[in-house]
Amino acid sequence: MKLVILDRDGVINRDSPDYIKSPAEWVPLPGSLEAIARLNRAGWCVAVATNQSGLARGLFDLPTLRAIHRRMEAALVPLGGRIDGIFYCPHGPDEGCDCRKPLPGLFERIGRAFSVPLAGVPAVGDSPRDLQAAAAAGCTPMLVRTGNGLKALDEGRVPAGTPVFADLAEVVEYLLTQWDQRHA
Repeated sequence: MKLVILDRDGVINRDSPDYIKSPAEWVPLPGSLEAIARLNRAGWCVAVATNQSGLARGLFDLPTLRAIHRRMEAALVPLGGRIDGIFYCPHGPDEGCDCRKPLPGLFERIGRAFSVPLAGVPAVGDSPRDLQAAAAAGCTPMLVRTGNGLKALDEGRVPAGTPVFADLAEVVEYLLTQWDQRHA
């Protein structure tokens, strides 16, 4: 099974310093949904790993988060795309859980759910914590310049050797042309 793990905010949809608190605030980044559909057509499973501390902060509730995710999934349907699993951390930054990125708990849950060893699985994020969690789980971290990606690059907070892409569409092009050849 070919599996890719994506962060949500800043990779698939626009990020907001005020959090995505409603389905109306969830706006896909240009080309991201088409990129996911392209992965699906090529036989890839797509999982999402996302910190959602807005739940712990009381900014939205679980039914609202589910509605946001339904909107994302519904937007993929006309393109022939799908998300095979959405995994989220509902905790705040000081709750001491193991699922909040930069810790690898979400990634480990994904590996168990899909019965896939995570060694080398591509994991796409837009922040250092995404990359750290991916690396800690044994995945291959990849940074996009969308969302917080440019800020991370400007601040020099990207581990050396991390591949950097303009956006999710460019990652997918790489995965479908070069990755498949190297990891067949």
